[in-house]
Amino acid sequence: MRDALSSPKGVKDNPLMRRLIKATALILVGFVFGFVPVWVRSHECSSALFDATHQLNLARIQNTLASACIDARRADYEPARQAASKFFTSLGIETDRASGSALSQAQKDGVKPLFIRRDEIITLLARNDPVAVDRLFDLYASYRSIMR
Repeated sequence: MRDALSSPKGVKDNPLMRRLIKATALILVGFVFGFVPVWVRSHECSSALFDATHQLNLARIQNTLASACIDARRADYEPARQAASKFFTSLGIETDRASGSALSQAQKDGVKPLFIRRDEIITLLARNDPVAVDRLFDLYASYRSIMR
């Protein structure tokens, strides 16, 4: 007579193995049912964060231009020049992004002509020329109409 431990039994014949397989299967099913809702919620939050980041980038760009306008109106030409330069740099970075840009293709195409004014505006601000105020406000109006 063979020993009970040394005899080869199939998994179907061993009740302990069947219980272990069933418990493992139940744990895996429970994990999947718990994981899927969390993953879906995480994906939704990730999308919302992505959208909010894009809106924040656009708001920062617009606020930088508005700051340049206000500084120029107050005859603080150096801070206005720095803000205008930052505006053009930030807008250029956002325009050059291939994917993940906060700007749509139509907006990218619309802002390209604004860069023609860059050198003129920055030069006027560097010379403390009051004409820069009107040019900045025209630029701001153009930018706002493109972004709508």
